[in-house]
Amino acid sequence: MKNQTLIKVLRGVEAERRPIWFMRQAGRYLPEYRKVREQAGSFLDLCYAPELAAEVTLQPLRRYDLDAAIIFADILVVPHAMGNGLAFVEGEGPVLETVRGPTDLARLGNGSGSKMFSSVCETVSRVRAELDPGVSLIGFCGAPWTVASYMIEGRSSQRKLALACAAARASWFVELMARLVSVSIDYLCLQVEAGADLLQIFDSWGGELEGVLFDDFCVDPIARIVAGVKSRHPHVPIIVFAKGAGKRHRDIYQRTGCAALGLEAEFAMCEAIKLMPQGSVLQGNLEPSLLLGDAETVVATVREIVGSISRRRHIFNLGHGIQQQTDPAMLSVVVEAVRKFDGETA
Repeated sequence: MKNQTLIKVLRGVEAERRPIWFMRQAGRYLPEYRKVREQAGSFLDLCYAPELAAEVTLQPLRRYDLDAAIIFADILVVPHAMGNGLAFVEGEGPVLETVRGPTDLARLGNGSGSKMFSSVCETVSRVRAELDPGVSLIGFCGAPWTVASYMIEGRSSQRKLALACAAARASWFVELMARLVSVSIDYLCLQVEAGADLLQIFDSWGGELEGVLFDDFCVDPIARIVAGVKSRHPHVPIIVFAKGAGKRHRDIYQRTGCAALGLEAEFAMCEAIKLMPQGSVLQGNLEPSLLLGDAETVVATVREIVGSISRRRHIFNLGHGIQQQTDPAMLSVVVEAVRKFDGETA
């Protein structure tokens, strides 16, 4: 692990090159993924089939010169392991059994000993055994606010009810958030013990919270997860990605104790550099939709991002996940451009 480029950057150690990985790098844009997905059946069947999940986790590393693999799973593994009903509907996405009061909360467990957690951890172990020692393996979970929103709404299309519950600070909602913190700590630690080298916490909808709600239900729960994991595994770096936080990223970085901060594409890297504390490590933040366009624009944008920040404090990534319609060849364009321009800002 000492020789992993990504770990070096996260620990403030000089690395020989700028680390690269992509959110959703294992996914439907790859024909080899689609073949395995068809073999598995449903998306959930694939998530909980360690041999197949390990295969799709490793597929992008065979195509691209990447510095990390991220385990193939889903942020909704946590509520599913807690006993919350979950299904993935083709063309619609996740559909969950709703949690909207104390009675619903009472039926949820803590995920301990669940098939869901054990399956993901077996996938982690399989991937780490096959992965080049110099390539990092990332474990992850969803942040409590994003996961709770799914559980309350029952799907991803809107968050009106979840936002109303947060604003009202209903006792059952506060308890749900606390339980998600606790279960997420356990889940992340299990991934570390199975072989994950570092972790990422995804708060895909954290930026939608305003004012004190952002502090209480985005920043604070993530800070508690980071502290809980560090109490058991103090040397494991944690990246936090709270999409849409904008200038509030500084608060997240300072208050959570994370090793690095992921940035959405809408927040320019040059602006983030001015805002963030000196020496902070940033991840991102190429706009994923650019990969649906022409290579010339992609290369120019990559050069702009790489030129704005030293590789000593940067992990190249997208500002969100790879889109399904992306031509796999465009990822090669990105990787080659990063490697080409890397030396200019070393």
